Amino acid sequence: MAETRERATPAAVELTEPEFLGTKSRNRWLSLLLRGSVPALILVAWWYTTTHALVSTDVLASPGQVVRAFWELVNTGQLWEYSLASFQRAGLGVAIGVSVALVLGLVSGLSRLGEELLDATVQIIRVVPFLALVPLFISWFGVDEAFKVALIAVSSASPMYAYTYLGVRSVDRKVVEAARGFGLRGWRLAVGVVVPSALPNILMALRICLGISLVGLIAAEQVGATAGIGYLVTLAQQYYRNDYMVLCIVIYALIGIGVDLVIRLVERTAMPWRRHGTASG
Repeated sequence: MAETRERATPAAVELTEPEFLGTKSRNRWLSLLLRGSVPALILVAWWYTTTHALVSTDVLASPGQVVRAFWELVNTGQLWEYSLASFQRAGLGVAIGVSVALVLGLVSGLSRLGEELLDATVQIIRVVPFLALVPLFISWFGVDEAFKVALIAVSSASPMYAYTYLGVRSVDRKVVEAARGFGLRGWRLAVGVVVPSALPNILMALRICLGISLVGLIAAEQVGATAGIGYLVTLAQQYYRNDYMVLCIVIYALIGIGVDLVIRLVERTAMPWRRHGTASG
C-alpha cells in the first residue's frame, strides 16, 4: 500500500512566472522616430536628386527653391491671405456637409421609415463623382463663394453619411433596448447612447471627409477665385512657377498631417479605452 501511494504522488513541478498577457508600453520617442523615418528619407531623397542633377529642377523644384518661394509669400503677406481664404471655405463647407450627413445617417440608421425614405436617394447621390457636379453648380450658384462652399459640402457629406449609417447599425441592440427601458427616447437616445457607440465610425468618417474636402477645395478655387491655395496653384501653372506648385503640394500635405493629428487627439480623449482594445495593442 505504501509503495502504491508513493507511485500515485505526483512529482514536484517547478513553478514559473506566468507570461504577461497585457499590452506592453512602448517607448514614445522610439515610436515618433519610426513615424518620422519614412518622411525624412523621402525628404533626403528629394534633396539629393534635385541638388545633384539627377532630376532637373525644371521638372521638380529643389527644397531650397521651395523654401525661398515660401518666404516670398510670407514677405508679401499672400500666404496668410490665401491660407485664411481656403480655411474659411473648407471650414464652412465641411461644417455644412458633415452636419447634414450626420443627421441623415442617424435618421436612416435609427428608423426603418427613415432608411426607406432616405437611404436609396443618398446612395444614388453618393456614387455620383462630385467633380461632375462642377458645371451644374456653376449654373446654379455662379462662381462666387456659394459655389465653392456647396462643392466642398457635397464632397464631404458622402463619407460621413455612409460611416454614420454603418456605425448606428453596428450598435448593440441590447444596449439600445436597455436605454429605452430607462426612458430614453428620441434625441436623448441618439445623443446619449447611439452617437457615443458609433463614435469610432464617425471619427473615421471625419478623417476621410477632411481629406476629400481638400480635393473639393482645389477644384472650387480653380474656378473664379481671387484668393486661396487652389488659386495659387492656378497662378503657378500659368506662370510655370515649379517652386510654387511644389510648395502648394507641401502645404496640402502639412494640412492633412495636422488634421490627422487633431482627429487622433480627439480619439484618445473621447475613447481612451481603444488604445488597449485594438489588435496592435
